[in-house]
Amino acid sequence: MDRRQFLLGLGAAGVSVTSWAAWRYWPEQGFINPCHAILPTALAGHELVVAAWQGINSQNVWDSHAHLIGAGDGGSGTWFNPDMDSLLSPAQFVQKRFFLNAGCAGDAPQRIDQRYVERMHGLISGMRAGHKLLLLAFEHNYDENRAIDLEHSAFYTPNDYAMKMARLHPNHFEWVASIHPYRTDSVAVLNDAVQKGARAVKWLPAAMGIDPGSKLCDPFYQALARHNLPLITHAGQERAVHGANTQHYGNPLKLRRALDHGVRVVVAHCATMGEDRDLDQGENGPMTESFLLFARLMEDHRYEKTLYADISAVTQINRAHYVRALLERKEWHPRLLNGSDYPLPGVMPLFSVNLFVESGLLDSAAAPVLSEIRTYNPLLFDFVLKRHLRMDGKRFSPQIFETRAFFTRSST
Repeated sequence: MDRRQFLLGLGAAGVSVTSWAAWRYWPEQGFINPCHAILPTALAGHELVVAAWQGINSQNVWDSHAHLIGAGDGGSGTWFNPDMDSLLSPAQFVQKRFFLNAGCAGDAPQRIDQRYVERMHGLISGMRAGHKLLLLAFEHNYDENRAIDLEHSAFYTPNDYAMKMARLHPNHFEWVASIHPYRTDSVAVLNDAVQKGARAVKWLPAAMGIDPGSKLCDPFYQALARHNLPLITHAGQERAVHGANTQHYGNPLKLRRALDHGVRVVVAHCATMGEDRDLDQGENGPMTESFLLFARLMEDHRYEKTLYADISAVTQINRAHYVRALLERKEWHPRLLNGSDYPLPGVMPLFSVNLFVESGLLDSAAAPVLSEIRTYNPLLFDFVLKRHLRMDGKRFSPQIFETRAFFTRSST
């Protein structure tokens, strides 16, 4: 593969081709996830893995950000936009194949649903007892007329499918609903999801066509606050999932509307990519790093008990330059939650262990071990990598990984 093809592949997988990492680093582990099945005993018991679990109760480790996807071939109701199978949409075509390979389901075109879930089971077996994944449902795009917009919907994972998988495998999975607030029945659907055990609601505004600052969301926010159910929502630039041309919906400042309703908001990825308008300086305010706008909210005392963020995906090459800031902000750590953004840790070009070695955040001896773990278990790789990142003696606090209590708070 030549340089141009490499950059195209990274762009399709959600990595900005303007990122210095995109041209500086040829992917250390190639492009294809080998999907090795059984983690060797020597790796499972390696001192790096043992050390990563020290000080952490695995019964409380719930991965807060794991995507459940499928093709609907198992009766799941899951769906991919047909453009993702068309060479007329090359970025989406490549993107889908990266995702399915990352989930080790791309080699079984008639059994994608089954293989994807089987792979997750295999990976969890390589974690310690009690570790669970929060499976994210994924809603369609809706327009402001409250109608489904299939053309701009990237993929779809029904709430009922996520719930079914969690009920079938209660030792491995919990589930998170995805409900578009523009739906005329959004509050009723939310009430139903709560009754069925949903642990949170997931939004990706730019892909789903949700303006978090719109008054159309108010009834839904009121219901979320009443149930004390967290809202996990992407902020900052979105490249991994296509939708309508609504990148500005990812502006962190738009989340004030939910926070002012008393909703517990989890900002996915800490808004560690892209720029948004500083709306505090007006509708035409200057473009500002999304992370800095997120930080402004985190530093607002009004939101100390309602604003949280997850550290899913922050170790990807297009976000890694913010890791230092996240390690430094120890006062934020009680409000950070770990998630893997599975299956993305299995998208091989998205990560560079050597990048952290060169930046002084990771011991060089850990690099080959982490790289080998990743070929067997991307979930374990993601966990162990984050646990071994260091800066001036600072590391991600153990409480960041024990997320269970956050998602099991009773309704108010």
